[in-house]
Amino acid sequence: EMILRDWSSDVCSSDLMLSELLNGPRAIGLKQSQRAVKEGKALGAWVAEDAEPHVIRPFLALCQQHGVPVYPVASMGELGAACGIDVGAAVAVSLQP
Repeated sequence: EMILRDWSSDVCSSDLMLSELLNGPRAIGLKQSQRAVKEGKALGAWVAEDAEPHVIRPFLALCQQHGVPVYPVASMGELGAACGIDVGAAVAVSLQP
């Protein structure tokens, strides 16, 4: 939670946006999400507030570098459910169609 607060200028409201992850093209998990951001395919990124800081800190920096908005999600379980998977996810991104 503290990490995301550090990035508060880049963090926008995520409530309405989570449906994008379920309905649209997406990448789930750190490696796929990082690749999408680097390739310029990510429209928005969701980060679980209970994810390991050392996992999400570099990802947040990458998103800022590439101008990808970051949305906080309360937990990895909630983010996984929003992506339609049965396990938790630390990060996910919505992709350009």
